[in-house]
Amino acid sequence: MTIDANIIIAYLGGDANLVKTLTKWRQLGLPLFLSTVVETEILSFPGMAQAELQNTEKFLEENFISITFDRALARIAAEIRRGTKIKFPDAAIAATALFTRTPLVTRNIKDFKRIPTVQILAI
Repeated sequence: MTIDANIIIAYLGGDANLVKTLTKWRQLGLPLFLSTVVETEILSFPGMAQAELQNTEKFLEENFISITFDRALARIAAEIRRGTKIKFPDAAIAATALFTRTPLVTRNIKDFKRIPTVQILAI
């Protein structure tokens, strides 16, 4: 599974359904991928206290496989953006899902449904 930023935000906010679902996936040993673009989005919230930032970094490192936004992903994201009017972060996240050949777990159906090659899992 490739995880979108809104899923991480809801999880960290205590969304009981997401806590249960992600915990189950981790227990099953499912690979949970996270784009470095998502990490940037999560870790750049203004006003985050240092302790909260450190806890969030630790949570991301311990629970997700980080996928670096590199040249290969840049080319996939560029192809997505040529075909749709989508913001760069969303194109990068969609590219990560395509690269890892996993569904994109998101609550942002509106933007991602315009990319027919991305399998979306809405929770």
